[in-house]
Amino acid sequence: MPDYQNAFAAALLDPEKPVPPGLVRPDGQAAGRRFDIYRNNVVVALIEALGEAFPVVRALVGEEFFEAMAGVYVRAHPPSSARMMFYGKGFAAFLETFGPVAGLAYLPDVARLEYARRLAYHAADEPAADPSVLAGLDPAALMEVRLSLQAACRIVRSAHPVHAIWRFNATEDKSPVQPGAEDVLVSRPADAVLVQLLPPGGAAFLLALEAGEPLGPAAERAAAEAPEFDLGASLAGMFAGPIVRTISV
Repeated sequence: MPDYQNAFAAALLDPEKPVPPGLVRPDGQAAGRRFDIYRNNVVVALIEALGEAFPVVRALVGEEFFEAMAGVYVRAHPPSSARMMFYGKGFAAFLETFGPVAGLAYLPDVARLEYARRLAYHAADEPAADPSVLAGLDPAALMEVRLSLQAACRIVRSAHPVHAIWRFNATEDKSPVQPGAEDVLVSRPADAVLVQLLPPGGAAFLLALEAGEPLGPAAERAAAEAPEFDLGASLAGMFAGPIVRTISV
């Protein structure tokens, strides 16, 4: 049975493969044409799902090109889970090796940002930490505090203006896109997913906290990358977000 199921699944995504043996119509005849229709419907549905998951990528390359490109992806990367909300996990990596979009170096990072938005949307609800815990700590103790981020938080780093490209194509803000690297925080503090441009050093700081580093070393890592990093402003933004899940003193 597993071999037949594997053959059936493989034939669904490859029009060059024959109809699985033993697959017949109600009248007992080979189900060639019916299977071809079903095979086409499956591929079309997966392409549509990918387009809904990556609307900015679709807008950037155009509808016709996206459908052709997505067709290549879905045939090579069928869903591995029944939860279609997570389909397209490898799409950004695919774009990095897909020759026809080699000239759009920012495209994989745009896909990463869009996938991060979906992960944030479907992440578990978690309470926000109370910053008053920090009020009585002396400076030395404060630097040893560890902060954990909520499950919905995702940090996307890019050598390209990924936030500006996303903003221009996904919102009503049509401010010109300026060249340059951008880091983005994706979060869901309430019901809506937020996509925020991080200040210099902000991504390094959050990633260090996410890795379990205390506040002091995380701030040092951020300042080494961006001397203008502002620890006070970053903490204020995190608790105003709010995106801090726990405080360990």
